[in-house]
Amino acid sequence: MNSNMSTETTHKLNLRNLTIEDYDAVRQISAKVYKGLSAPWTEKEINNLINRFGEGQICIEDKGKAVAVALSITITFSLFGKHHTYDQITGKGTFRSHDPEGDYLYGIEVFVDPDYRGMRLGRRLYDARKELAVSLNLKGILLGGRIPGYKEYAHHMSAQAYILKVQNREVVDNVLTFQLSNDFHVLNLLDNYWLEDRHSRGNAVLLEWLNIYYQKKTRLIGGTKSIARVSVVQWQMRRFVSFDDFMQQVEFFVDTVSDYKSDIVLFPELFNAPLIHTYKEKSPSEAMMMLAEHTENMRTAMVEMALSYNINIVTGSVPAISTSGDLMNVAYLCRRDGTWDCQEKLHITPDEEIHWNFTGGNKLKVFETDVGKIGILICYDVEFPELARLQTEKGMKILLVPFWTDTRNGYLRVRRCAQARAIENECYVAISGSVGNIPKVETMGIQYSQAAIFTPSDFSFPHDAIAAEATPGVETTLITDLDLDLIKELRAKGSVRNMESRRTDLYNLVWTASDKSGL
Repeated sequence: MNSNMSTETTHKLNLRNLTIEDYDAVRQISAKVYKGLSAPWTEKEINNLINRFGEGQICIEDKGKAVAVALSITITFSLFGKHHTYDQITGKGTFRSHDPEGDYLYGIEVFVDPDYRGMRLGRRLYDARKELAVSLNLKGILLGGRIPGYKEYAHHMSAQAYILKVQNREVVDNVLTFQLSNDFHVLNLLDNYWLEDRHSRGNAVLLEWLNIYYQKKTRLIGGTKSIARVSVVQWQMRRFVSFDDFMQQVEFFVDTVSDYKSDIVLFPELFNAPLIHTYKEKSPSEAMMMLAEHTENMRTAMVEMALSYNINIVTGSVPAISTSGDLMNVAYLCRRDGTWDCQEKLHITPDEEIHWNFTGGNKLKVFETDVGKIGILICYDVEFPELARLQTEKGMKILLVPFWTDTRNGYLRVRRCAQARAIENECYVAISGSVGNIPKVETMGIQYSQAAIFTPSDFSFPHDAIAAEATPGVETTLITDLDLDLIKELRAKGSVRNMESRRTDLYNLVWTASDKSGL
């Protein structure tokens, strides 16, 4: 044997997920495959797909260079039905149609470098898609299959007749025949699916592959609930003798709403502030800093309550000292699985800065819970529409707003902005505030609140876009069921579709903080 013989092979193929570094190769392959038919995918479109559903973007590389690509999203089929267009499925390249809780994988695109045809790379990509659908427990795979061979028959045959001949193996169509051989079956014709496809005369075939391993999802064990029972506490500011006295009142409300099987409860902003009176010899800023010393114990106790009462708790907000020694206004999410997270208040009002020396945070988060993705904006933050829009882009369906206002006009700023956030982001928004007063405590003064839960404004929701609201000035709770599937349906089929209709070709919204650990 010649030891000098080269062991290098002609090809070295590897199946993996697509990355944005593959874009040049994607553009080159797309340009070859669709030469004279359509423009290649843009880098922004590919980046959108990878960011929204990275595991659904698959490629085969040869010695490190992508040579075959499959692009996919997940959808809820009932929202699109058997008659839809390519633009509707792709959101015109934005892929806002991708639904992480969808029931089908939808094949957006498969293309193989013409130099690699005959190597059955397309079949490898289809097999990888099938494995993905099985691993995600999806009902199957859908796609709008092209029929490029139809151009030779269009002058004397309908598209339906052509599809039937391909099914009966009387005619070979390079695309449809391949898809049928990969265990896809025809559901129906999609006319005017992709008008740029002149060879198919704008038509496509809706094809389905069924996942025989699919198991109907149950919400009894794990999973995300489609109906969220949300409770909001309208809190009476009162003098508490001690921290334990304060926690006893907190537990009363947690116990009460948990008896009604609530999934999540929201308390107001700085609802432990009445304890400031125990530091009456201190200035307001010193007292607030000392109050922050209770925060870790309070969070620990509320995580324990979340576990024992089987409810997710949003602690309103409380003062907390950051690792750098700054005083922050922070809301904690205490999940009923024993985990916790937090959202800092980003925008500090002039009074908060002057009297309490609060510092604004720099992270904006969207939280995973067993009732779906939620966001928290503390009081003044809800008056900045960019924040809720960024959270919605990350999948938020419920926004929780703990607030503290002293007068009705201050309250109305929060309320009107919260209602606007519900409409423009097609989500639910709950607001929770405090009532009453505490005499002889500087900066506490008077409180005004009318807690409420707002909805989008469309036919499936209350006529006034208010799910529930409390009587102003009275300590009480609201308990309301929120249908999260209605949000999904609204975003796909609403009378107007704010999220889908945005002109991102004209404007965009970007989180520019150097710390990317939030959004």
